[in-house]
Amino acid sequence: MDRTVFRITGTDRLEFLQNLVTNNVKGLENGLVWAALLTPQGKYLADFFLVPEGEALLVDVAKPLAADLAKRLKMYRLRADVQIEETEVGVTRGTGPAPEGALPDPRDPAMGWRGYNGVPGDDTDWDAMRVAHIVPESGVELVPGESYPLELGFERLHGVDFRKGCYVGQEVTARMKHKTELKKGLVRVAVEGATPVGTEVLAGDRPAGVLYTQSGGQGLAWLRFDRADGPMHAGDATVIWDGQRP
Repeated sequence: MDRTVFRITGTDRLEFLQNLVTNNVKGLENGLVWAALLTPQGKYLADFFLVPEGEALLVDVAKPLAADLAKRLKMYRLRADVQIEETEVGVTRGTGPAPEGALPDPRDPAMGWRGYNGVPGDDTDWDAMRVAHIVPESGVELVPGESYPLELGFERLHGVDFRKGCYVGQEVTARMKHKTELKKGLVRVAVEGATPVGTEVLAGDRPAGVLYTQSGGQGLAWLRFDRADGPMHAGDATVIWDGQRP
C-alpha cells in the first residue's frame, strides 16, 4: 500500500491530537481510530488511521499527504511533549477472518481489517468495495481543501465525534451538523460508460458535481443535490443518481 506511518511519542501525545483531529482519540482503547485534520475553515486536509502502540501511537496516512500532515502537526506542537518520527512500518489490509495482529477498519465492517509490521494482506477489489459501501479514498474522493468532512461521509463512517470538544475546524463542522441541511455530498451513482477519475458531472450544461471511482457499472460522485435530477453526463459516461443519500 502507498502509505506512510508516523510514530508519535511523548507524554502529551493524546491531548495534543485530541485538540486537533475530528475524532475522539480515547477510542484508541478499542482499536483503530479514523480521523481527519481540517483547515480552520472546516475543510478537509488529510485523513488517517490512529493506531495504538503501547506508550506510543502510529499515524497511518496516504503517502502523498504525509509530508504536509507532518509539517502541520509539528507546527501545532509548540511546547508540548510530543515527538513525531517517520517509520518503516508497512501497512496491509484484507477481508475475512483477521490474522493475528490485525485490527478492524473502524469505518465500515465491509472494509475488513488493517495490519501493521508484517501482517499479510489479501487481493480484495478495494475499488469495488469502496463504491458498494460509499467509502472515499485519500487523494481520490478526498482532496485537500476542496470539501467539508460531512459532505464526504465522515459522520456515517465514524470519522467525527460531536461530543469530544474543540478541534481545528470544529465550529464549522458542528454548525453544518446542527443548523443546515447538506446540499452537496458523496453518493453512489449508476454509470454507463467510463471516464477518468475527477471528470466534471454536467446536468445539461450546468455543473452538477464530480465523478470519481468507478466499478461494475457504479461509481462514487460528489453531487449538488439540487442539480442531480435525471440523467447527467461526465465526459463520455452517463451518470444517474437515484436520489438516495447514504
